[in-house]
Order: sequence, then C-alpha cells, then structure tokens
Amino acid sequence: MKDAITSILNQYDLTGKYLDNQAMNELNLYFSTALQRIQSIEIINSQSSKIIRETASRLYEEQPELLRPGGNSYTTRRYAACLRDIEYYLRYASYALIAGDTDILNERVLDGLRDTYNSLSVPLSPTVRSIRILEEVIKDEINQENKVNTNMKMINEPFEYMINSLSEQDL
Repeated sequence: MKDAITSILNQYDLTGKYLDNQAMNELNLYFSTALQRIQSIEIINSQSSKIIRETASRLYEEQPELLRPGGNSYTTRRYAACLRDIEYYLRYASYALIAGDTDILNERVLDGLRDTYNSLSVPLSPTVRSIRILEEVIKDEINQENKVNTNMKMINEPFEYMINSLSEQDL
C-alpha cells in the first residue's frame, strides 16, 4: 500500500532527483490536510455502522426491486453480502483517504471485482449507486460533526475513483 508521501518519494527516487518545488508543494498539501483527514476518519470509524445502515436504507428505498424475489439482495444471505460489500467500500475508502492515495483501492477492492460480480451475476449499477450514496452519507455525517471546515473534494476522491473505475468497466 502506498501513501501520498511514498508515491512522491518513489517518483523522485526512480529518477535519482532531489525533491523540487512541485514535490514540496504536494507534500505540503498532504500535510496541510492531515487534521481534516484524521477527523474525517474518526467520524467514519465512530459512525461506520450507522453509515452502512443509512446507505443500505437509501439504496433499497431507491431500488426496492433488489429486495424482491429475483433481486440481487433477495434472501438473507445476499442481503448480508451486500452490507458486507458496502462495509468493504467504506473501510478501503477510509484507508485511501488517510493515505491520500487511491492505490489501495486497486489492490484490495477494484482488481478483479468486475469479474467476481459478473461470475455471480451481480449487476454493477446498484454497486456504483451504493458507493455514491455512501459518499453522500459520509459527507452528511462529517458536516454534522466536524469542528473544522473539511475539504469535501478530499472526501470525494476515493469514492469518485471507485465509481469511475466501475463505471468505465460496465455501465
């Protein structure tokens, strides 16, 4: 797993160069958002069950056919698998958020996801929608609880990355 710091250092190490102004600016940006990242992760960690429940509730309110016979969340086992997957997206997005780098999403979530879902006949559009809802719920929680003004673009990054990656593959 990479983070923003090792990504920058690896770039310069490969070329045998010292850090220049661009690298220093990127490092400064990462460190200047550190408190926001930590506070956001604290909110996600303390509210994870609530965030997952709210995400599932909104998804099934929008797409009740998923819970009906023939739907991909019909049966307790499939419903539990959906909640488990939402939890995975939340957890790995939080890792990417604190790292300031989306590489972990490829390594642990996205690589092979399309093939797995296709082999299980799981449609990607509700998955993409659940990730979007997850992003919205998290931003709502952060807005309610946060003591500092959080850069929402930073919060969006891991979710948008997953959405774009999955959308390019199937939608």
